[in-house]
Amino acid sequence: MIYLDYQATTPLAPEARDAMLPWLAGPEAQGFANPHSPHRPGRAAAAAVEAAREQVASLLPPGGTVVFTGCATEALNLAVRGSGVRRVAVSAIEHSAVLDTAKACVDRCDVIPVSPQGLVDADAAIAPGTGLVAVMQVNNEIGTIQPVDALAAAARDAGALFLCDAVQGAGKLAPPAQADMIALSAHKLHGPKGIGCLWIRDGVELRPLIYGGGQEQDLRSGTLSPALCAGFGAAAQLARERMQDDADHIAMLAGKARDILSRWTLNGSPVERWCGNLNLRLHGLDVARLMSELRDIAFSAGSACASGSGRTSHVLRALGLGDRQAKCSIRLGFGRYTMLREIEDACARIDAAAAAQGV
Repeated sequence: MIYLDYQATTPLAPEARDAMLPWLAGPEAQGFANPHSPHRPGRAAAAAVEAAREQVASLLPPGGTVVFTGCATEALNLAVRGSGVRRVAVSAIEHSAVLDTAKACVDRCDVIPVSPQGLVDADAAIAPGTGLVAVMQVNNEIGTIQPVDALAAAARDAGALFLCDAVQGAGKLAPPAQADMIALSAHKLHGPKGIGCLWIRDGVELRPLIYGGGQEQDLRSGTLSPALCAGFGAAAQLARERMQDDADHIAMLAGKARDILSRWTLNGSPVERWCGNLNLRLHGLDVARLMSELRDIAFSAGSACASGSGRTSHVLRALGLGDRQAKCSIRLGFGRYTMLREIEDACARIDAAAAAQGV
């Protein structure tokens, strides 16, 4: 199997797995202890959690706090719902974790359009009375990189908080330094599933979503998993250390993929993008047939969260593509552990299978 779906999830880094194992050990090692207990094993588990918090914080701006959550979706809900604002502005290509939460929880949700290249205008107007602006750093479907620092400054000038979903950018790009809140997910940067975080700038006050024991600074009650925290921390540290090497490797893979798939049209900006995400279309392509014929290549037709819904991608529609164009699109995602021969083989086979359809 050739795995080209890195936007959906990434392979667990061996270093992250090794960091988790001591906290998954049996009773003889006492790695199972509750990190919120005051006895010695509990204190050891708590120390592992705090060490992981520092490792994750190394990917984020100074002057804020990392609050662990069960996933990035929970982190984004905490930011939107916990802020208590009644009017928000979100980009048209936000993840459903932001779009649906905003539409469900506030009185008014203004949608900021994007250009045909999938970019938010850095000078986009923010309506008076807006309490929160949410724009993601890197789009999960088309890979476009947004001008988040400029947008955060504009939000601040308008008296609004700025929330950035940095799930696809964390560990790959510099963090959004001007944001007030930033959401991350461990499994998108070679960490384990089941844990994410919300970074909150000092001075920003939120209401909790989950009440109980008051863990995580009274913002997120519930017992933390030292193993998941340790895996997240190790993955974050590794991403920071390998950032340039990973970027160089992925740029090389992207160049080879574009050479082989040169007749395909790229969706989104060819310049302002994370190159490990290629969203490509070919007029007349039957994507379902293509995926059926290439079952040993793992790629997608869009977001994993919307997979199987039958709905046209809201991201591709926001670019101005019609249903037919959007449904002729595929997404290839690759990264640290993808090998050049895998890209060469997969792209050649994808192109040949498309040609066999007569497109």
